[in-house]
Amino acid sequence: MSDWKKRLGVLYSTDPNYSYTTEDDRPEVATLPPAGQRLRLSLSRKQRGGKEVTLISGFVGSDEDLEALGKTLRQRCGVGGSAKDGEILIQGDQRTKLLTILHSLGYTQTK
Repeated sequence: MSDWKKRLGVLYSTDPNYSYTTEDDRPEVATLPPAGQRLRLSLSRKQRGGKEVTLISGFVGSDEDLEALGKTLRQRCGVGGSAKDGEILIQGDQRTKLLTILHSLGYTQTK
């Protein structure tokens, strides 16, 4: 794979002092322990055709850990969803169920 394919966002710059960022240059995000996370639960219908989703935001950590937490929550609720951009989407209004699941997993600072 060529070097230009690894560049993020910019293919060419006329600035002679510009340095490209690549996937390897991204800082590694350390995942906070569950007790240190400040997760927020909310119900959203925006841009979803009137369907409800429970939105979990405020996760600090790597994408792999976010995806693993999202998978655990989806399995425990028995519904679908996704995890991306620091947020977890769970289909339906699952706020009360998710609150008890998160407390059992050690996430104490949830709203």
